[in-house]
This record gives sequence, C-alpha cells and structure tokens, in this order.
Amino acid sequence: MEFKIKKSLQITLPLAIGFGLVWYSLRNIKPEEFIGYFLEADYTWIALGLFFGILSHLSRAYRWKFMLEPLGFNPKYANSVMAVLIAYLVNLTIPRAGEASRAAVMSNYEGIPFQKGFGTIVAERVADLVMLLVVIVITLFVQFDFIWELATKNFNLVKIGIGVLGFIASAIFFILFIKKANKGIGLKIKVFIKGLIEGVMTIFKMKKKWPFIFHTIFIWLMYILMFWATIPAIDGLSVPIGGILVGFIAGGFSIAATNGGLGTYPVAVMGAFLLFGIPKELGTEFGWVMWTAQTAMIIIFGGLSFLLLPIFNKAK
Repeated sequence: MEFKIKKSLQITLPLAIGFGLVWYSLRNIKPEEFIGYFLEADYTWIALGLFFGILSHLSRAYRWKFMLEPLGFNPKYANSVMAVLIAYLVNLTIPRAGEASRAAVMSNYEGIPFQKGFGTIVAERVADLVMLLVVIVITLFVQFDFIWELATKNFNLVKIGIGVLGFIASAIFFILFIKKANKGIGLKIKVFIKGLIEGVMTIFKMKKKWPFIFHTIFIWLMYILMFWATIPAIDGLSVPIGGILVGFIAGGFSIAATNGGLGTYPVAVMGAFLLFGIPKELGTEFGWVMWTAQTAMIIIFGGLSFLLLPIFNKAK
C-alpha cells in the first residue's frame, strides 16, 4: 500500500507542480496575447533549432552502440533511434520512466536483456550529468564578473563567506559520514555514488571511448545550439552569451523537475533572462515558444516511432 502511494505521488506530484506553474505563468496573459506568441514567431529559426534537436537525438542513438558493443550486441540503428524517441515521449507522462521504456524496446526487438540495456542507459546519464556540470563551470567562468557583481550587490559578502565555509565543512562531514556508512540511508547513498563513479570510469575503459566522448560533447553542443537558434524567432529578443548559457541551464533543471518541463520551463527561462535585464514579457514568450516547439517535436517523432517500430520489425 505504501509503495503504491509513493509511486502515485511520483507521477501526480510533478504533474500538479507543472500545471500549477502553467497557471502561474499564464495568469496575467490574455488568451489572444498567448496565441500571438506563436502567430508572430519566426518559424525559420524555430525549424533550425529543431534541426539541432533532431541531430542530438540521432547522435544519442548512435552513441548508445559504443556501450552495447562490448556486451556483444549490435542493434539496428533505426531501432536505437526509435527507442530514444519513445523514451523522451514516455518521460512527458511519467518522469524518468523513459529510460525503462527504452531498455524494454531494445529487449523486445533486439533481444538485449533489460538489465544490461538499462545499465548502459544509467551510465549514459552519468556522462550527461558530467556534461551538465561542465556547462555550469563554463558558465561560471564566462560570467564570473557578472555573477560576482550580482552576488555582492544583493548579498552580504561576510554572509557569503560564512556560507561557503559552511558548505565546505558540510561537504567534508558528508564525505566522512558516507565513507564510514555500512547501513541505512548512508549505505544507500554510498552505493549510489560508487555506482556513478564506476559508470564514469567505464566510459574511459571502453574500446571506443573517444567516439563516445565526441558524441557526448556533440549532443550537448546541439542542445545549446537548439536554444540559441530559437532566440531570433522572437521579435525584439536579444540575449548575450551569458544569458544563453544561464537560460539553458535553468531550462535544463526545469525539465528534470517536472514532466518535460511542463509549466516550469517558461518560468525558469524567464527568471534567468530577467537577470540580464531582458523584459519579463519577452522571456515568457520565448520560454513558451521554445518549450512548445521541442515538446511538439518529441510528441510527433515519439508517436511515429511507436507506430513504426512494429512495422519495421514485422519479421519479429
């Protein structure tokens, strides 16, 4: 009973938060104004952004083979692409269930054991987490002066210093606690962190590690280019490189928070753009156009993949 309640909350809570933020984002926007976002947008730039998005999905599907080959599997590329697209579609309804569906598709149509397929997907996610951290570090480096000025203007330097020291002390205490843990939640965290480290090390031990690393960088470059290319679609919107990176990171975290960024994406991107003096109206408009475009792409291609999978594999 408790398990069922937990699973229900995992599905319904992100949806509730998402719809709540949809209302928050649109509460002061008239319906005709919202429709105008899409009527006035330049779809040439939106199409270019979606092109970069498609390239990232194709690259992700191709990258997967570098992790499956050492296990003795060489799936059809078309099946890998459709499995990836279906995973994104499933994630729109049930958060993080897409990874399981992706492994299930390959198990059904390529005979790859679910556990092995799922394990490679987890390792992939570790690589993506590392890339997200790299993007954050690059953003901090590129925008250091701006972030420092923002912090000193709005926060007390003494309090910031105390906070940093407190964070370092907490991190040291946490590391020591996890290293000595042998039961309970501490052991679970220890096993989880160990698995993440092993996942990263597996990447460097594979035979084709450099092609894997190349595709990982390429995927994230396409993500950023998708975000950048869509900006000119909104008339009057001009965003500096720092704003693009900060907005991209904010949008990325929002996608992880709710089902595909439902409700959270426009709010997060608008908030990031506000830091750079971009009007709230333009930030909100971009957020909704960007989120709608990439969500529509996932729904269309993910839906087509559901239909085409059994046709493409009719022999099985």
